[in-house]
Amino acid sequence: MAYKAPVRDLTFILNEVLEIDRYSNQAGFEDISSDLVGQILEEGAKFAEEVIAPINHSGDKEGCHWDNGVVTGPKGWKEAYKAMVEAGWPALSADPAYGGQGMPAVVGMAFGQFTAGASAAFSMYPGLTAGAYAGIHANASEELKTKYLPKMATGEWGGTMNLTEPQCGTDLGMVRTKAVLQADGSYKISGQKIWISAGEHDFTDNIIHTVLARIEGAPAGIKGLSLFLVPKVMVNDDGSLGARNSLMCTGLEHKMGIHGNATAVMQYEEATGWLIGAEGRGMNNMFVVMNEARLGTGLQGLAIGSAAYQAALEFAKDRIQGRSLTGPKNPEAQADSIMVHPDVRRMLLEAKAFVEGGQAFVLWTALQADLQKSADEATAQKAHDYMGLLTPVLKAYLTDKGFHVASLGLQVHGGSGYTEHFQASQYLRDARITMIYEGTNGIQALDLVGRKLPANGGRAIMSWFSDIDAFVAENGGEGPVKPYIDGLADAKKKLQEGTMWLMQNGMQNPDNAGAASTEYLNLFGLTALAYMWAQMARAAQAHVDAGSEDPFYVTKLQTGRYFVERILPDAGGHLTKLKTGADVLMAMPVEAF
Repeated sequence: MAYKAPVRDLTFILNEVLEIDRYSNQAGFEDISSDLVGQILEEGAKFAEEVIAPINHSGDKEGCHWDNGVVTGPKGWKEAYKAMVEAGWPALSADPAYGGQGMPAVVGMAFGQFTAGASAAFSMYPGLTAGAYAGIHANASEELKTKYLPKMATGEWGGTMNLTEPQCGTDLGMVRTKAVLQADGSYKISGQKIWISAGEHDFTDNIIHTVLARIEGAPAGIKGLSLFLVPKVMVNDDGSLGARNSLMCTGLEHKMGIHGNATAVMQYEEATGWLIGAEGRGMNNMFVVMNEARLGTGLQGLAIGSAAYQAALEFAKDRIQGRSLTGPKNPEAQADSIMVHPDVRRMLLEAKAFVEGGQAFVLWTALQADLQKSADEATAQKAHDYMGLLTPVLKAYLTDKGFHVASLGLQVHGGSGYTEHFQASQYLRDARITMIYEGTNGIQALDLVGRKLPANGGRAIMSWFSDIDAFVAENGGEGPVKPYIDGLADAKKKLQEGTMWLMQNGMQNPDNAGAASTEYLNLFGLTALAYMWAQMARAAQAHVDAGSEDPFYVTKLQTGRYFVERILPDAGGHLTKLKTGADVLMAMPVEAF
């Protein structure tokens, strides 16, 4: 299958739904226009389709190679990475003060959908660097930023995040890696980190690790952790590379998917590092990296689903099997295309509806990241609140649905999908990790109900409800868009009911909040997609009403109709289940399982 970047879908969202030309008075948008964004996406699509996509399947087959601490990527990947750096793509949204191009995050996230769809494993190399860059940019001293960020911004140097250790994953308070202060202000870092994506490779001359460690004498638990910058190769004052630091990759994980990405075991033996931010603020500082990674993971899950849908659609159009239930549609052939079967169309439409709704959700959220920089205090505050509220929803919901879409895509392929001849199995394997790393989806649900909902007295969720109410009031009434608006209003009502139930029952018994969390997150995700589909339907219908003969708009409305009629009713089931509480889950003794 030849991957095609969804340029038209994303330009429609950016230009006609979000109307980015309206934001020219916002920081970062001064030199941005819809025409320029269109040109960027067209060129980005070419790069993803012509350079990255062709090496995706071969990279899955070959994987990465480890030899005594030296890691090499699959054939052709180093050259593709170099071409990406030379074309300037990693620098797209980076700060111009450090060599970046300064494009808004919403533009960078659009390009990110192309690279992750073309090859999820390949996209992780620049993705991890962007996360490490963000953490350093937000928290490090100016000296560290000046020394390391310019080549991280361009992608000439890689970056990672080092959290997990053999004895701890989510419970980072158990981190044992230690940091010992030196006379010159640096630290000696010692310990082992596991599951470090892009932890070692041959694509760049240097890799800048952000490492969570405990300073000697610091208290136990989360409050004793600090964040450190630890380069693979020491950097001289003039910017040139010096001696190799005392760290190494001691092995690579053999994984179910994302074979082209090197998932490393990293050993630090008194490696030299520098404190990022203040002592004891490691988790706070790392959250900048983690939130960047969580948004990128949601995007990745969605993008894999998009590629899986494309492959399934191509297969379904070509696959001749059986006859239509209403009589042959291609009587001259031995059989009809499987596109005549309602259940095949069900799977494809479900995939298409989730993918296209998710594309809008990613870009709408990325726009909030940009609006956090607004000079208007109220606008910036609301955008900041929404980023906190929506990050766990976007990460968990879109990775769940990305995997679901990949599974539907494999099912459309039938027995062929279960073989390795087609890419359907790779998409399924690659998508599965997105539900696990950067905080499992169950952890995201707990974060949503335990931290994000009650934050600032529930200010973010109340604002979210108010915005949806205003949109419904403005666009309600009669007309072709009414079913989309009514569907959104009903989903929002159910989400509000679920929120009230959590407020009343979660504090009374915390297990109730835990038991309801995943259903609540799914209800939230459905409501978010209903909001996106209502906005897209309004924009598409406006073109139809104006007499446009472009079939794109009619197809968009038909896809949205499927979402409203066949997917959105699941909101009721999620609400019913979340209100059952914890009793049915916690009553059974452990030995009875």
